[in-house]
Amino acid sequence: MTAPAKTSTQVILRDSLVSLLLYVLPIALMLLSFYFSGSKPWLTTAATQLPFRMPAILEAVFQNLKTWGLPAIMIAVGVVEFSVGLYENKWTKNERILDVVCFILPKVVLRPMIAYFGLKLLPWVLPQAKDAFAWVPFWWGFAIMAVADDLTQYWYHRLHHQLPILWRFHRTHHSAPYMGMAMASRQNIIYTAFFSQIYLTVALTYLGLGYPALFVGGIKSLITTGAHSSIKWDKPFYTIKWLKPIGWVMERLISTPATHHAHHADTTDDGIGYYKGNFGNMFFIWDLIFGTGIVTRQYPKAYGLKHYKEEEWYAQLLWPIFKSKKEGSELAADGPMVGDEIAAPLPVASPKAAPVAVPAQAI
Repeated sequence: MTAPAKTSTQVILRDSLVSLLLYVLPIALMLLSFYFSGSKPWLTTAATQLPFRMPAILEAVFQNLKTWGLPAIMIAVGVVEFSVGLYENKWTKNERILDVVCFILPKVVLRPMIAYFGLKLLPWVLPQAKDAFAWVPFWWGFAIMAVADDLTQYWYHRLHHQLPILWRFHRTHHSAPYMGMAMASRQNIIYTAFFSQIYLTVALTYLGLGYPALFVGGIKSLITTGAHSSIKWDKPFYTIKWLKPIGWVMERLISTPATHHAHHADTTDDGIGYYKGNFGNMFFIWDLIFGTGIVTRQYPKAYGLKHYKEEEWYAQLLWPIFKSKKEGSELAADGPMVGDEIAAPLPVASPKAAPVAVPAQAI
């Protein structure tokens, strides 16, 4: 038992050092571009608006993604999913309550509250820092924010799978025996409360990078929403000849239904599901860099947890404040720390899969 633990620690340490270089990379490239171009944008006042124009309708949706925009998109896609029967009979009353509460609570209460108190606290903690980085060009701010936000969340997500003490805070998201808009926001409230994106967006808005932060948040929300959808919108990119080159790049760059559905599979035995990897949220490229990804262009037949006991919605939402009454549950008062002890084999490309497999690292 000691050797695997040591190996796991070494791998995490090594990957953490690589991550530090990735965090610094867009900043270093920005400074190099200033050096070679002779540009000194910090000497001028940057315009606090997007450097491009969008159609009025798209701009309205973009500006309001965190209020009515994204929920409207999710509801519209959800209606399509329900209309074609993609949830079958799996959306029981308990699952419905949990999904709806997890959809509404963060958007109506949690995120607005964090933003409000964050913007009240920052001027007191950093009184001289307001708009300190407003001079950063929009697209460089976008690159810096995209890496900082999504790489941080990759680690946040990965550690909740690899550290047993954290797993139960993320378990709620994996308990759903279906994929779709209904479960995209399904998380334990404590897991949601520490999402990096909320705090980074607030802090960068205060520092003058509000538009890049908003733009990254909007694109990330659309990508992660699409990756959770039960509509396999990425399939044409693997089957239509002239779309295949685009699909090859897309599936390595961002999360798609094929790669993210694999993360929600209830088994790894079929060479398609891989809940021990594919941790990327907006970008799948982190999984390629750190060896935690698998690409098969196929979709699992079943989702969720094989040991799921359909714990009460309030226990899944508010554990450890409220415990489950289900005997043997991870969320029960005396439940095991990790209920799924199935060893994850190295992923093997299915014979029917396209020859595009990225081996995941056993950790």
